[in-house]
Amino acid sequence: MGETLRKRSEIDAKYKWNLTHIYPDDAAWQADYDRVMGKIGGAAALDGHVAEDPKKAIQAVFDLMEEIMPIYEYAFLRKETDNADPVAQGLKDQAMRLYVMAATAVSFLEPELLEMPAEELEALIADPDMRDYDAMLRRMVMLKPHTLPKEQERLIAMMGEVAQAPDSIFTSLTEADMKLPPIQMPDGTEQELTEGNYSTFIHATDRDVRRQAFHNLMTTYESFGNTIASTYAASVKKDQFMADAHHYESARQAAMKPLEIPEAVYDNLIQVIHEYIPVLQEYLRLRKKLLGLDELHLYDLYVPMIRDFEMKLGYEEAFDLVLEGLRPMGEDYLDKLREARSGGWIDVYPSVGKSSGAFSSGGLRKVHPYVLLNHNDNLDSAFTIAHELGHSMHSFYSNTNQPAPKSDYSLFVAEVASTCNEAVMMRYLTKKMTEPAAQAYLLNYFLEQFRTTVFRQTMFAEFEKISHDMAQKGEPLTKESLSKAYFSLNETYYGETCFMDPEIASEWMRIPHFYSAFYVYVYATGLCAAVSLSEKILEEGESAVADYRKFLSAGCSVPPIDALKLAGIDMSSPEPVRKAMEVFRETVEKMKKVAESL
Repeated sequence: MGETLRKRSEIDAKYKWNLTHIYPDDAAWQADYDRVMGKIGGAAALDGHVAEDPKKAIQAVFDLMEEIMPIYEYAFLRKETDNADPVAQGLKDQAMRLYVMAATAVSFLEPELLEMPAEELEALIADPDMRDYDAMLRRMVMLKPHTLPKEQERLIAMMGEVAQAPDSIFTSLTEADMKLPPIQMPDGTEQELTEGNYSTFIHATDRDVRRQAFHNLMTTYESFGNTIASTYAASVKKDQFMADAHHYESARQAAMKPLEIPEAVYDNLIQVIHEYIPVLQEYLRLRKKLLGLDELHLYDLYVPMIRDFEMKLGYEEAFDLVLEGLRPMGEDYLDKLREARSGGWIDVYPSVGKSSGAFSSGGLRKVHPYVLLNHNDNLDSAFTIAHELGHSMHSFYSNTNQPAPKSDYSLFVAEVASTCNEAVMMRYLTKKMTEPAAQAYLLNYFLEQFRTTVFRQTMFAEFEKISHDMAQKGEPLTKESLSKAYFSLNETYYGETCFMDPEIASEWMRIPHFYSAFYVYVYATGLCAAVSLSEKILEEGESAVADYRKFLSAGCSVPPIDALKLAGIDMSSPEPVRKAMEVFRETVEKMKKVAESL
């Protein structure tokens, strides 16, 4: 636990992703950058001429933006492994500049298409030559009331780098500049604390270690609270500006309508989760009892409730467990995971300057997805492997089965494949590992998935709604007002059973997803859908897997609600959320019974 971070040069190449699959070196990247930069003028020359040959204009614009993808991805991935590297930062800045210039140059496309007579647009959508673009055109027509005249859209596009500023400032502050106080270990030594290894410390069985981790992290963020509040307020106001500029009623509508997701899905989620807060309290009381605590603090929520069973998993062993747990998904699915393991897809270990957390980047149709991990030797990291590879497999199937304009699946379904991997793995392992201590350990983890992915992310979604509502009403977004709102939400979710540590008021400051507004709710809806899908896969076998592949392969060829219906899940109804919460209730009861047999 808490080992000193290694330099990237000290990590074996087999545990680092291989960016030469995109470009052999920075010089080749620069050459392609220069080539694509030279093509922007050709696309821009179509400005004012779209109606003359709409097919040519659409294809030219999409081809240009697809050519930018490897340039951007390479630069982005280069920087993610060392945020303090000035060369990588320069590449990322160049790539962002290229993207903004191209987006600005071609911003005329949709406004000019929408100026065409309705019958010509309908004919274009129905044209067999436009089959690859029909879904895009259909969504474009749907969003016509929110599309500005082309000069105004060009101005909006020119704001691209400015609009990214709050996220960039937050990342630079937290990943490169912010230093956390070390942890004083029971043996008297000090261990470095970072965002990358915080998960290890907050899961520690030594209560003082996790208390220190919680306190040191939260108070450090609090000390930067005014800066972070100003940064986040700028992000919220940017969201509000974009929504107002495009004639949406709210920033939330601006985030959800283009994805073809009814806002009722968001409200239904919050409503149903509030209905099940009493079940969450039942789980928290069980946690308090099994840990033998007189008082359950918020830093006690992550430590395993079962002390007599430890599942310490190095990366190789963890990957083996993932392959075993996902066996129900089919051998061809596993073969692709094995390719990811050995084929340069994955960057495994924390290192100096590397971004914290984990992600899968799957936007390159001609190159495999890339996965960033910060592996710690525990079960949580094993499930992170399964989670991120779920994203990767979704990208792989969409890229393989759909043309470029239809391959980028919606944010709403982005978390379904990842959490389905986790759910299948969990349900499979709980049936396979029947020894009481192992059962208890796995049930503990499954319960924590519900708490952190459904309840916690729904609480985050409420916070986003509150902060954006405040901005829309003209209320100030300050360190004090935002922290008060966040503390109140924690009281609602945890206050009945937990001691409300005052430091929790600052936790909102460390959540990077808040800089991509109205996104976190999809973690909660995704897990609810995934739990139902995992049940179908394990109970129905090959037929359910075949239906699931249809969903993975759909990309954005159909609306996301319809894509999930291909796999038998209707998320337009609150019922999948309720069914998932009933699984949570049942799992709490199972945990009670298993705990009695230990």
